Amino acid sequence: MTAAQDDPALLAPGRAGSAASSATSDHAYLRALLDAEAALTRAQAALGLAPAGAATAVTEAAGTGAFDVRALAERARAGGNPVIPLVADLTKAVGAEYGPYVHRGATSQDIMDTATMLVAVRTLGLVLDDLGRTERALAVLAAEHRDTAMPGRTLTQHAVPTTFGLKAAGWRSLVLDARDRVTAVRDALPVQLGGAAGTLAAFGAYGAPDPTELPWAYARELGLRAPDLPWHTLRTPVADLAGCLAFTAGALGKAAVDVLTLSRTEIAEVVEGSGGGSSAMPHKSNPVRSTLIASAARRAPQLAATLYGALAAEDERPAGAWHAEWEPLRDLLRLVGGAARDAAELAEGLRVRPEVMREHLDLTGGLIVSERLSAELAPVLGRARAKELLSGPACEGRPLSDVPELADADLDPTHYTGSAGALTDRALERR
Repeated sequence: MTAAQDDPALLAPGRAGSAASSATSDHAYLRALLDAEAALTRAQAALGLAPAGAATAVTEAAGTGAFDVRALAERARAGGNPVIPLVADLTKAVGAEYGPYVHRGATSQDIMDTATMLVAVRTLGLVLDDLGRTERALAVLAAEHRDTAMPGRTLTQHAVPTTFGLKAAGWRSLVLDARDRVTAVRDALPVQLGGAAGTLAAFGAYGAPDPTELPWAYARELGLRAPDLPWHTLRTPVADLAGCLAFTAGALGKAAVDVLTLSRTEIAEVVEGSGGGSSAMPHKSNPVRSTLIASAARRAPQLAATLYGALAAEDERPAGAWHAEWEPLRDLLRLVGGAARDAAELAEGLRVRPEVMREHLDLTGGLIVSERLSAELAPVLGRARAKELLSGPACEGRPLSDVPELADADLDPTHYTGSAGALTDRALERR
């Protein structure tokens, strides 16, 4: 059974079929656990703490794919984590000569935490690829629509004109913020190696002259960072993951909820490139990409909260706090991986309708530029009279062009977009 067949994501269309879903599957986690075990033996061999033959034997056994993920999951209940049965199976696969070098000196949490960091690094690389696609597509939209005027909306109502270019540039800025945070966290994720209570004592007992060298060798084998200290109960790496993933979901969610609003039937200023259908209403083309991204943005903060809650981890290994991290962290990686894929597709396919934006600018009969008129009239007529001239038509639903004193006023909303163009240009300079 393939990873996709084992976990087809029937209730999670946001991640179904995504690269991130595959990278966080049970099979992917098993691969990371085996990679962590093999790297530990290689690191010990590199420091002369294990025979070179042991490193070869463990690496070869770990790469065979002869491990039953379903059986491991069932047997994990006995000890509370999957590392315990995996070590037994890997030791047997390695054989009598080198079996004793499997997992030597480590504890289950060393391997589980390190494997989790491997899964995170591999998944975050996929997320970054899709964030790159998203920001490039948004850059194109911002440049193309630098001067495309549209209503700016505050508290759901028309406020003053803005441009779609500035809106798209803002979405891109958030994507770049997310990219930078994800990149920084990914590049700092460390191996975990401390032994039973984070003292590295067992490695000294097995003959290491300086056990503190081993985490560095371990990190080199896996391409992760070496930690300053074992972090069994110092959960900064997990908290950092929680923060950057929740932020990314929210950053993508901002663009999604804007598209959901702007693509409403009665607004229709933008349209998703390929909307989804309805089971009951043949005429509908739903903004499905935006819907799935918004769903991820709503779930992510609560998942992150669970991970932040696990920071309060007692003793040198907590009962329950460490275990509580596994599923919400994987869910966060999957949510954000799926949302990043959907965001890239959304941005690349989004259709903008400048003609509809122009129609909407005229809906209030010039009232959308009342801020500028107020600033221009107040020095001439006084603030009170200027406010009276402008607020009267607003309350009565009349266009400003009906006001005799404003007969010669410039009521064109496209002439009042402020520095939107310059701000868009500035935003697009960021790389």
